[in-house]
Amino acid sequence: MKTVEKKITEIFPYANNPRNNEAAVEKVANSIREFGFQQPIVVDKKGVIVAGHTRYLAAKSLGLEKVPCVVSELTDKQNDAYRLADNKTAEIAEWDFELLGEELDKLKLDIDMSLFGFNIETLDIPQEEKKEADSSGKMKYLEFGSHKIPLTDEELAALENAYDSYIGLYGVEYGFVNSLFGEDGE
Repeated sequence: MKTVEKKITEIFPYANNPRNNEAAVEKVANSIREFGFQQPIVVDKKGVIVAGHTRYLAAKSLGLEKVPCVVSELTDKQNDAYRLADNKTAEIAEWDFELLGEELDKLKLDIDMSLFGFNIETLDIPQEEKKEADSSGKMKYLEFGSHKIPLTDEELAALENAYDSYIGLYGVEYGFVNSLFGEDGE
Protein backbone atom coordinates (compact mmCIF):
# COMPACT_ATOMS: atom_id res chain seq x y z
CA MET A 1 0.00 0.00 0.00
CA LYS A 2 1.49 3.26 -1.12
CA THR A 3 0.52 6.67 0.23
CA VAL A 4 0.50 9.53 -2.28
CA GLU A 5 -0.18 13.22 -1.83
CA LYS A 6 -3.08 14.52 -3.88
CA LYS A 7 -4.44 18.01 -4.33
CA ILE A 8 -7.71 18.30 -2.45
CA THR A 9 -9.29 19.49 -5.70
CA GLU A 10 -8.42 16.10 -7.25
CA ILE A 11 -10.51 14.05 -4.83
CA PHE A 12 -14.28 13.96 -4.59
CA PRO A 13 -16.86 12.84 -2.02
CA TYR A 14 -18.86 9.78 -2.98
CA ALA A 15 -22.24 11.17 -4.10
CA ASN A 16 -24.26 8.48 -2.30
CA ASN A 17 -22.30 8.49 0.96
CA PRO A 18 -24.90 7.35 3.53
CA ARG A 19 -22.98 8.77 6.51
CA ASN A 20 -23.70 12.25 7.78
CA ASN A 21 -20.24 13.44 8.87
CA GLU A 22 -20.93 17.10 9.60
CA ALA A 23 -21.03 16.77 13.40
CA ALA A 24 -17.55 15.19 13.44
CA VAL A 25 -15.76 17.58 11.07
CA GLU A 26 -14.66 20.09 13.73
CA LYS A 27 -13.31 17.34 16.02
CA VAL A 28 -11.41 15.66 13.18
CA ALA A 29 -10.05 19.05 12.08
CA ASN A 30 -8.84 19.57 15.67
CA SER A 31 -7.15 16.18 15.54
CA ILE A 32 -5.42 16.95 12.23
CA ARG A 33 -4.33 20.34 13.58
CA GLU A 34 -2.93 18.76 16.77
CA PHE A 35 -1.40 15.54 15.42
CA GLY A 36 -1.07 16.05 11.67
CA PHE A 37 -2.68 13.88 9.02
CA GLN A 38 -2.03 10.41 10.47
CA GLN A 39 -4.57 8.42 8.46
CA PRO A 40 -4.74 8.81 4.68
CA ILE A 41 -7.95 9.15 2.70
CA VAL A 42 -8.73 6.11 0.55
CA VAL A 43 -9.84 7.00 -2.99
CA ASP A 44 -10.67 4.97 -6.07
CA LYS A 45 -8.77 5.34 -9.34
CA LYS A 46 -11.06 8.26 -10.33
CA GLY A 47 -10.36 10.12 -7.07
CA VAL A 48 -13.74 9.36 -5.47
CA ILE A 49 -13.49 8.86 -1.71
CA VAL A 50 -13.89 5.27 -0.52
CA ALA A 51 -12.96 5.94 3.14
CA GLY A 52 -12.23 9.28 4.76
CA HIS A 53 -15.10 11.63 3.97
CA THR A 54 -14.80 13.30 7.38
CA ARG A 55 -11.02 13.70 7.01
CA TYR A 56 -11.64 15.25 3.58
CA LEU A 57 -14.17 17.75 4.98
CA ALA A 58 -11.86 18.52 7.92
CA ALA A 59 -8.92 19.11 5.56
CA LYS A 60 -11.06 21.48 3.48
CA SER A 61 -12.13 23.35 6.62
CA LEU A 62 -8.46 23.77 7.53
CA GLY A 63 -7.65 25.10 4.08
CA LEU A 64 -5.26 22.25 3.25
CA GLU A 65 -4.31 22.12 -0.41
CA LYS A 66 -2.91 18.57 -0.39
CA VAL A 67 -3.82 15.46 1.58
CA PRO A 68 -2.30 12.01 1.91
CA CYS A 69 -4.24 9.35 0.00
CA VAL A 70 -4.15 5.66 -0.74
CA VAL A 71 -5.47 4.75 -4.18
CA SER A 72 -7.59 1.62 -3.83
CA GLU A 73 -6.94 -1.27 -6.17
CA LEU A 74 -10.30 -2.88 -5.41
CA THR A 75 -13.06 -3.31 -7.97
CA ASP A 76 -15.93 -0.80 -8.00
CA LYS A 77 -18.21 -3.27 -6.16
CA GLN A 78 -15.51 -4.01 -3.59
CA ASN A 79 -15.00 -0.26 -3.04
CA ASP A 80 -18.75 0.12 -2.50
CA ALA A 81 -18.75 -2.71 0.03
CA TYR A 82 -15.59 -1.48 1.78
CA ARG A 83 -17.04 2.04 2.03
CA LEU A 84 -19.92 0.63 4.11
CA ALA A 85 -17.89 -1.98 6.00
CA ASP A 86 -15.28 0.57 7.10
CA ASN A 87 -17.93 2.70 8.78
CA LYS A 88 -20.02 -0.13 10.20
CA THR A 89 -17.13 -2.02 11.78
CA ALA A 90 -16.03 1.15 13.57
CA GLU A 91 -19.50 1.42 15.16
CA ILE A 92 -19.26 -2.07 16.65
CA ALA A 93 -16.27 -1.37 18.89
CA GLU A 94 -17.01 -0.39 22.49
CA TRP A 95 -15.03 1.54 25.06
CA ASP A 96 -13.68 0.01 28.24
CA PHE A 97 -14.53 3.09 30.32
CA GLU A 98 -12.19 2.21 33.16
CA LEU A 99 -9.18 1.96 30.84
CA LEU A 100 -10.34 4.99 28.86
CA GLY A 101 -10.52 7.00 32.08
CA GLU A 102 -6.96 5.96 32.94
CA GLU A 103 -5.71 6.99 29.50
CA LEU A 104 -7.49 10.34 29.65
CA ASP A 105 -6.13 10.96 33.16
CA LYS A 106 -2.59 10.51 31.80
CA LEU A 107 -3.23 13.15 29.13
CA LYS A 108 -5.35 15.72 30.96
CA LEU A 109 -2.52 18.11 31.83
CA ASP A 110 -0.95 18.01 28.37
CA ILE A 111 -3.74 17.74 25.81
CA ASP A 112 -7.35 18.94 25.93
CA MET A 113 -9.14 15.80 24.79
CA SER A 114 -12.50 17.60 24.67
CA LEU A 115 -11.22 19.05 21.38
CA PHE A 116 -11.71 15.58 19.93
CA GLY A 117 -15.17 14.90 21.34
CA PHE A 118 -14.42 13.46 24.78
CA ASN A 119 -16.64 14.74 27.59
CA ILE A 120 -14.49 14.21 30.67
CA GLU A 121 -17.31 15.04 33.11
CA THR A 122 -19.54 12.20 31.90
CA LEU A 123 -16.82 9.58 31.76
CA ASP A 124 -16.83 8.37 35.34
CA ILE A 125 -19.15 5.41 35.86
CA PRO A 126 -20.30 5.21 39.49
CA GLN A 127 -19.20 2.13 41.43
CA GLU A 128 -22.75 0.77 41.79
CA GLU A 129 -23.15 0.81 38.00
CA LYS A 130 -19.84 -1.00 37.58
CA LYS A 131 -21.17 -3.76 39.87
CA GLU A 132 -24.19 -4.16 37.59
CA ALA A 133 -22.03 -4.95 34.57
CA ASP A 134 -22.59 -8.42 33.16
CA SER A 135 -20.12 -11.29 33.56
CA SER A 136 -18.12 -10.10 30.54
CA GLY A 137 -17.55 -6.83 32.40
CA LYS A 138 -19.50 -4.84 29.82
CA MET A 139 -22.26 -2.50 30.92
CA LYS A 140 -25.60 -2.75 29.12
CA TYR A 141 -27.13 0.47 27.83
CA LEU A 142 -30.33 1.79 26.35
CA GLU A 143 -29.28 4.17 23.58
CA PHE A 144 -31.32 6.72 21.67
CA GLY A 145 -30.14 9.91 20.01
CA SER A 146 -27.16 11.13 22.00
CA HIS A 147 -28.38 9.44 25.20
CA LYS A 148 -26.79 6.31 26.65
CA ILE A 149 -28.57 5.10 29.78
CA PRO A 150 -26.97 2.30 31.85
CA LEU A 151 -29.29 -0.63 32.62
CA THR A 152 -29.16 -3.22 35.37
CA ASP A 153 -29.74 -6.84 34.38
CA GLU A 154 -33.21 -6.60 35.95
CA GLU A 155 -34.10 -3.46 33.98
CA LEU A 156 -32.90 -5.03 30.74
CA ALA A 157 -34.89 -8.21 31.41
CA ALA A 158 -38.02 -6.17 32.17
CA LEU A 159 -37.60 -4.14 28.99
CA GLU A 160 -37.04 -7.27 26.90
CA ASN A 161 -40.13 -8.94 28.44
CA ALA A 162 -42.27 -5.87 27.77
CA TYR A 163 -41.01 -5.78 24.17
CA ASP A 164 -41.68 -9.50 23.60
CA SER A 165 -45.19 -9.13 25.06
CA TYR A 166 -45.92 -6.12 22.86
CA ILE A 167 -44.71 -7.88 19.70
CA GLY A 168 -46.76 -10.97 20.66
CA LEU A 169 -49.86 -8.83 21.10
CA TYR A 170 -49.57 -6.40 18.17
CA GLY A 171 -47.07 -8.09 15.80
CA VAL A 172 -45.25 -4.80 15.05
CA GLU A 173 -42.68 -2.62 16.79
CA TYR A 174 -44.51 0.63 16.04
CA GLY A 175 -46.07 2.00 19.23
CA PHE A 176 -43.89 0.00 21.65
CA VAL A 177 -42.42 3.09 23.32
CA ASN A 178 -45.87 4.60 23.84
CA SER A 179 -46.95 1.36 25.52
CA LEU A 180 -44.21 1.85 28.11
CA PHE A 181 -46.00 5.02 29.19
CA GLY A 182 -49.38 3.31 29.48
CA GLU A 183 -50.63 4.63 26.15
CA ASP A 184 -52.52 2.35 23.74
CA GLY A 185 -50.15 0.59 21.36
CA GLU A 186 -52.36 1.03 18.30
